[in-house]
Amino acid sequence: MRGGPIVREARRRACLTQRELAERLGTTQSAIARLESGGEEPTFERVADAVRACGLALEPSLAPADDSDWSVASRNLWLTPDQRVRQHAAAVRFARAGRRALAHGRA
Repeated sequence: MRGGPIVREARRRACLTQRELAERLGTTQSAIARLESGGEEPTFERVADAVRACGLALEPSLAPADDSDWSVASRNLWLTPDQRVRQHAAAVRFARAGRRALAHGRA
């Protein structure tokens, strides 16, 4: 993941405006906007400082690679368009049923 989205997420979780975060970091609102939009790629230290200024901690870790999305996508390439539509419709029905169950307190 890139640094900008991490900073934006931390700022939003802290309920801060770009201007408020900029003040905490001793920079400008436009610098925060550039950082968050990907106009610049900050160092890890800069991202960690911004997250810390939001009252949060950035804890990097290594995790096993997860290619499950790719395996699902590659299997779907073998389906016909009609099969894909039916599969998607079944997933939508499943999700709606889950939402209804949650709304009625049955989950």
